Amino acid sequence: MSKKPVGAAAVIMDSKGRILLVKHNYGKYNWELPGGLSEQNESAENTAKREVFEETGLDAAVGRLTGVYYEPAHDMHHFVFECKAEDIRQPKPDAEEVTECKFFNVDDLPRPISDFTVSRIKDALNPDSDHLFHTIGPRQWFE
Repeated sequence: MSKKPVGAAAVIMDSKGRILLVKHNYGKYNWELPGGLSEQNESAENTAKREVFEETGLDAAVGRLTGVYYEPAHDMHHFVFECKAEDIRQPKPDAEEVTECKFFNVDDLPRPISDFTVSRIKDALNPDSDHLFHTIGPRQWFE
């Protein structure tokens, strides 16, 4: 029996309200929330924490769940958490998967970026939303 993949990502803001994004060195070389696939016997919460550390070198405190996204094309759930960096160091890319990591103003997100990333950020910034569960289609890209 194959296991259903689970992913987790972190929305981390700095003191100026900017969002931390990482730039991948594979695929569309896109900007993305720090995150990735869960490992064996790992919760979505711990996945988000581990991936933030692996991709940026920052220790993160995992806060509230801001959304669960089901992707039928891969029969996969993506969990997104609001997180806080527990240190004041600048994020550093891991150089293995990530070539850059920076904080960006929400109104001035970098390209290329997917509609999925943009919607997860907007959902996380809407504290009044009671709508946690979303189904997503194929990604659209903003170049």
